[in-house]
Amino acid sequence: MLQIGEYNRLKVLRETKVGLFLGDEEQDVLLPKKYIPKEFFIGDEMNVFIYLDHEERPVATTLKPYVKLNEFAHLKVNYINKFGAFLDWGLEKDLFVPFKEQAKPMEVGKRYLIYAYLDEKTNRLAATSKVQKYFATDVPDYEPNEEVEVMISHITDMGINVIIENRYKGLAYADEVFKDIKLGKKTKAYIKQVRPDGKIDVTFTKIGLEAIDDDAQVILKELKANNGFLGLHDKSHPEEIKTILQMSKKAFKKAVGSLYKARLIDIKDNGIFLV
Repeated sequence: MLQIGEYNRLKVLRETKVGLFLGDEEQDVLLPKKYIPKEFFIGDEMNVFIYLDHEERPVATTLKPYVKLNEFAHLKVNYINKFGAFLDWGLEKDLFVPFKEQAKPMEVGKRYLIYAYLDEKTNRLAATSKVQKYFATDVPDYEPNEEVEVMISHITDMGINVIIENRYKGLAYADEVFKDIKLGKKTKAYIKQVRPDGKIDVTFTKIGLEAIDDDAQVILKELKANNGFLGLHDKSHPEEIKTILQMSKKAFKKAVGSLYKARLIDIKDNGIFLV
C-alpha cells in the first residue's frame, strides 16, 4: 500500500510515454518522465516520495521535500488564497495550510514552524502551525551525552529551543552555544539532562572527555591552516576564542591540555605551536 507523505520503496513495473509506473500487483503510481533516472530496468526498486498532484492523484517524485509526514519544519509561505496558505516544501505542488490550522494569520514571504499531518478527509498531506499538540508528553529515557538529531525551532534570550527527533522539546542555554545557529536547521546535539518534569536540556558539544577529543581536533585543524601557529592562550578573551574556534574558553583550555600531554603542541606566552 502506498504511504502518502513518505518515501516508498517501489518496483519498476512498466514504462510509458508519460513516465514509469511503480508499485506492486495491487497498486501502482506514476513517476513522471522528467524524474526518470538515466539508467533503469524493469523490476528495479526505486526510493521515491509519494504525494497528491494538482488533480489529487498519488504521484511519485525523486525530489526531496523539506518535510515528511509527522515531521516539523520551518517553511516559507509562497502565496495565500481564499482557502489558506501554501508553503514551499521543495516540490512542484505547495504544501497547504488551512486557515483553521494557522496559529495566527500567515503572511506571504514569512517562515513558520509547522507540522505535517495527513488530512483524513482528503488523504493528502497538509500542514498546521498549531504545533503544540504534536509534541510527546512522556518523559523520555535519554542518557546523558546521548547523541540525538534536533531541529532549531526558536531563538530566545534564554537560549536555543530545539525539537528532538520530531518528538520532544529541548533547550540549549545561550551561554553554551558556540556554533552558527539558523532557524529550521537540522543538526546533531547531545543530551545534557532530562529533568523530573520532562524538560530536556541539550548541548551542541559532547560532554566530558569525548568533548576534549573533538575540540582538540578543531584546534589541530586551525593550527595546520595557519602554518602551525595559533595566537590564543590562557589569557585570551573568551569572545576571541569563541570567534576563532567556536568553543568556550573552558573547552579551549581542556583541549590544549590534552594536546600538550599528547606532545602534539608546544605552549608559549604568545600562543600555541604545532610540534
